[in-house]
Amino acid sequence: MPLTGGCFCGKVRYQIDAPLGPGRSCHCSRCRKAFSGTGSAYAEVVPGSFSWLSGEDNLTFYETTPGWGLCFCRTCGSTLCGMSGEKVHGVTLGSVDGDPGVQIEMHIFVGSKAPWDHIGGDAPQYAEFPPQNPPS
Repeated sequence: MPLTGGCFCGKVRYQIDAPLGPGRSCHCSRCRKAFSGTGSAYAEVVPGSFSWLSGEDNLTFYETTPGWGLCFCRTCGSTLCGMSGEKVHGVTLGSVDGDPGVQIEMHIFVGSKAPWDHIGGDAPQYAEFPPQNPPS
């Protein structure tokens, strides 16, 4: 069953035809601004599994760093996805309809979280990026 999602006003809709990657939340100051909250809640998509159903012409792109950025609905301002170049890299979990099928598996950049942010649950927390897996 594909996942669907969209923005607050309903003008932009999307579909994902594969399970999402692990969920994560970033608590850095930039994500707090972009997501208007404690941070982001985000999961990567399998390349080629994401498609816009409607409203693609209503998107605004903001480049956060060279080659990377976020897409927003031009009408309501909902942050919908992260982009790598021209491709959707992942989606905001709050924009997915219903259960996205993932849980937050890690919290990153908690070293710069807001003083009013109290992280619950038992997912690991990292001051910055998580440690890299050693090469196999």
